[in-house]
Amino acid sequence: MKLAVVGGGSTYTPELADGLGRLRETLPVDELVLVDPVLERLESVGAVVRRILARYGHPARVVLTDDLDAGAEGADAVLFQLRVGGQQARAQDEAWPLDCGCVGQETTGAGGLAKALRTVPVVLDAAERVRRVAPQAWIVDFTNPVGIVTRALLDAGHRAVGLCNVAITFQRRFAALLDVAPDRLRLDHVGLNHLTWERGIHVVDDLGAPGPDLLPRLLAEHGATIAADIELPVDLMYRQNTVPSYYLRYFYAHDAVVSAQRHTGSRAEEVAAIERELLELYKDPTLDTKPELLERRGGAYYSEAAVALVAALMGKGTDEAARVQVADVRNNGILPFLPDDAVIEVQSRIDANGATPLPVAPVGPLQAGLIAHVAAYEELALDAALHGGRDRVFTALLAHPLVGQYDIAESLTDRLLAAGKEHLPWAR
Repeated sequence: MKLAVVGGGSTYTPELADGLGRLRETLPVDELVLVDPVLERLESVGAVVRRILARYGHPARVVLTDDLDAGAEGADAVLFQLRVGGQQARAQDEAWPLDCGCVGQETTGAGGLAKALRTVPVVLDAAERVRRVAPQAWIVDFTNPVGIVTRALLDAGHRAVGLCNVAITFQRRFAALLDVAPDRLRLDHVGLNHLTWERGIHVVDDLGAPGPDLLPRLLAEHGATIAADIELPVDLMYRQNTVPSYYLRYFYAHDAVVSAQRHTGSRAEEVAAIERELLELYKDPTLDTKPELLERRGGAYYSEAAVALVAALMGKGTDEAARVQVADVRNNGILPFLPDDAVIEVQSRIDANGATPLPVAPVGPLQAGLIAHVAAYEELALDAALHGGRDRVFTALLAHPLVGQYDIAESLTDRLLAAGKEHLPWAR
């Protein structure tokens, strides 16, 4: 099996290599191709990847290239983990929204729109090139904003599934707290990418049949610990009887987050410093394990989620429980208050035909209202990313629940276009 990684020079990639090494029986890869335009960075990351696989005794051939067409040719699956504009663009996304009193974040709000505008065209171009040289390949998108990017890929007819590590991080965290096997813990996970709630937790048997709901026990015994992790009040979880994702703090505690960001600086500055240190570590010819520092970079359990998803798409394994995973997929009637072509993030059955969302229990108005609001924004954001134009950008910002006022949307539009001209040819 040939696996290609577009954005293979990312500091995330050693995490993926570690997963491929540990889970060799789940996903037997013969050739791993890392594609990245920055060769110096790619060579440092690629060397660590080779050493990690060698330490596990993994026989995969590792190929490094800046040629996407050659790298993807004949691939069975292609992972997208791009960051258009690098950490410098992320730092801008997290800075100028604060000037207008809005949260500075790279995947939601005004910063998330900026990222979508410059990312969607690049991803679609890469996907077209993949389709020419590997027409049967599955594209697994880890590139943020995952929901918008995945919808763009699906609308263009690509064989694509979106992937986020939020659900698997909760799964692993909850399993440790409850002392149960993580691969048997099923979450009632519902929403949009980076806008999700855990509404139930069940241990499933080999056939995927769920046991009793363990969420009440989890909240009763570990509510304070989880609240600290997601940086939201424990009473909020009790009142909703859910565990909101960390990203809900941007909605439920917006003003407090803005105040904190103005005083402590952006996450982008921290990540840039971590990346510089990681790249120095990767130059060490004796390093053959993923460094502990990588855990602070983000993307926890990304490798395990990616390996499980690709393995299921390739038809590997027969365990029914393992085929059910959280993915970003077409709605197709699962959430009746959204259009069928919206992309939602729910438990899905994964097989060689792709990802099929599983039915979910009705979503209450508190969650459904916010999901519908953000889904409408995502539709407008994708339109702006595909067609450009100041009015489309303004409309998308006006639609976002973290903006929602015309004068703020006007100011944010001006700032977005000024900051993003390098990557938005139509805005120059």
